[in-house]
Amino acid sequence: MWVQLKKFLIGHPLETIELREQKLNKRAALAVFASDSLSSVAYATEAMMLALMGASVVALALTVPASIVIVGLLVVLVISYSQSIYAYPTGGGDYSVAKDNLGIIPGLTAGAALLFDYVLTVAVSVAAGIAAITSAVPFLHKHKLGLSLLAILLILLANLRGVRESAQVFAFPVYAFIALAFALVILGLIRYSTGNLEAAHAAPVSPELGSLAFFLLLRAFASGCTALTGIEAIANGVKTFRNPISRNASVTLFTLAGILGSLFLGITILTHLSGVTPVEGETILSQLARRIF
Repeated sequence: MWVQLKKFLIGHPLETIELREQKLNKRAALAVFASDSLSSVAYATEAMMLALMGASVVALALTVPASIVIVGLLVVLVISYSQSIYAYPTGGGDYSVAKDNLGIIPGLTAGAALLFDYVLTVAVSVAAGIAAITSAVPFLHKHKLGLSLLAILLILLANLRGVRESAQVFAFPVYAFIALAFALVILGLIRYSTGNLEAAHAAPVSPELGSLAFFLLLRAFASGCTALTGIEAIANGVKTFRNPISRNASVTLFTLAGILGSLFLGITILTHLSGVTPVEGETILSQLARRIF
């Protein structure tokens, strides 16, 4: 019975010759590899704001310059990873680069760091996703833990089915999120420019923080760098792409970076303009959506 259940849930084991059929085109690969990075867009701005609110509400104005610096760092990372994609077309990412150029200990350190990162990003991204669901459907708030565990189980099963099957599972939610997030940003900016966006309160525009400003900016930068989580995923999984492997992986990486940077910067600017601040029980994106849609 266990064998039959396992076969039903995750399918039959793949023969080596079947692995060629698991290769992904750019559109499917973006759905698989973008889910990690784009999920961080939902909470990166809020992470910056929570880090700054301990100082003062005025400090929230630093989220915009911090996000611009983070997008600049994103550009540097993407250029670096695109070079490693061509240099290491078999994948391995940070581990392979560090091992070959710095030695086995730095390579193992990078590999261990990635393992910790992947465990933490599942926990944080799932928690953020369930927070989004409970913001939309408040009566589910008391079931957050059960919903989080169920989400992890579903993601686990989708990945165990294989790369191609997981791409089919993730394609709709990933592309739906991209479309709705861009609609949120574009419509929000249009409504603000025409004076039709209801502001939560007057947004601070010129922080008077004196010598603390630089350190608060660094703190916002550190917290907002959660937006960069998962940007290395494509470099780690280069060999899952169809031929030409390196070119397809590189194009997908730059596409992901463009979407990620645009959404992160747009949501941060829109949050600042609308005066929205973090509140218990509802995410920043939910508050923006209520005002804009």
